[in-house]
Amino acid sequence: MMRRILRDMYVEPELLAELNEEQKQILFYKIRQEQVRRWMEQEAREESSEKNSAPSLRQGVRKHIRWLSGIDGEVWVWVMGEAPGDRSYEQIIKNLMEEKARRQAQLEARELWRKKEAEIKQKFRDAIAKEKARLVAGKWKEEAEDRKAAKQEEERIQEELKKREDEERQKGEEEVRCAEEKRVKELYMMLQQEQKKQSEHADQEWEEQLQRSKAADEEMMRRARWARDEYNRQSIRAMEKGHFKQQIPISRRHSAVGIEPSDKSQDKVPKERPRPGLQPADPPLYRRRQSRKHGSTASQPLMDSPSWVRAPRPSSRESVILWFSEDQKPKRAGYERTSGTVATWFHGLVVRFPLPPCVGRVCMLSPCFSGFLRVLLFPPQDQRHALYADCHFQIVCSV
Repeated sequence: MMRRILRDMYVEPELLAELNEEQKQILFYKIRQEQVRRWMEQEAREESSEKNSAPSLRQGVRKHIRWLSGIDGEVWVWVMGEAPGDRSYEQIIKNLMEEKARRQAQLEARELWRKKEAEIKQKFRDAIAKEKARLVAGKWKEEAEDRKAAKQEEERIQEELKKREDEERQKGEEEVRCAEEKRVKELYMMLQQEQKKQSEHADQEWEEQLQRSKAADEEMMRRARWARDEYNRQSIRAMEKGHFKQQIPISRRHSAVGIEPSDKSQDKVPKERPRPGLQPADPPLYRRRQSRKHGSTASQPLMDSPSWVRAPRPSSRESVILWFSEDQKPKRAGYERTSGTVATWFHGLVVRFPLPPCVGRVCMLSPCFSGFLRVLLFPPQDQRHALYADCHFQIVCSV
């Protein structure tokens, strides 16, 4: 880089602006040395050219010398001091010495002037260089101050833009947060309304199912009561007529619909017409499910039986436990809806206790007695839907 600058004698402003004051002074000093060196070389070349040009001229003249001839045709010869008006030899030598001294003095004066002029030029060149350096330094200082001011302005603008960006970001985040909170409230209200509708619909279905179950139970109790009354009337009528005979066990279907007499007593005991309005109703939903769970052999009689006829009762306590473990426990029957704990309303296994003696006396009067035990169950689909499941027990006594 220094060689290129000394060769071109030019410094780029951008490069000069990056240098400090000491580096600039060193650069200017090197440039000045290069200028002096070039000037000295130029002077040496000029002197050598002058020295070389004088002998060449003399050699050219010497090649063309013609001797002056006299009257007699011979080379004219002049003896110093003999001709009139000639100077003496001493005078000629003196003049030659004076001329030589004068020329030597001129050369020395010229050389002295050259040195003096060089010193003057160097002095003024140094002054000019210093002035230029001062001007450049001042300009560079001004440019540095301008750059500093521009940099400070740029930093201020960047800080202002960053501050505005932060404000815009905070504003956007606040808007998004408000929109999110508003949307959360809207979704919560929608879900709450939907849950309320579902709850109302479920409550309505539960009420309807409960009403249907109650109506079916009332109808069943009314038919059972009518069947018992009818059987008691027939028994009393037979005892009064003296035709009382041992009765055979009657199934639950006969006990609900009405006691049908045997072939022998059918002719003697007139069959009364059933009361009007006792039409078989459709079996409830849970009874239809129980009828589908049993085998194909047991499903056909249940489909033909009235609505109050129950499914075959379990044969043992172990059957009840097995049925609950395999069928109801996977459906989470008896558990809380929101947790895995057992519900407080779940009664567990209902233990059968011995019947009091009064029931035995009733059995003596009535060969067939049917009782009903209602247990309130909540299926796992919706605990608010209550269905009545009837557990049967039948007491058959022979007279």
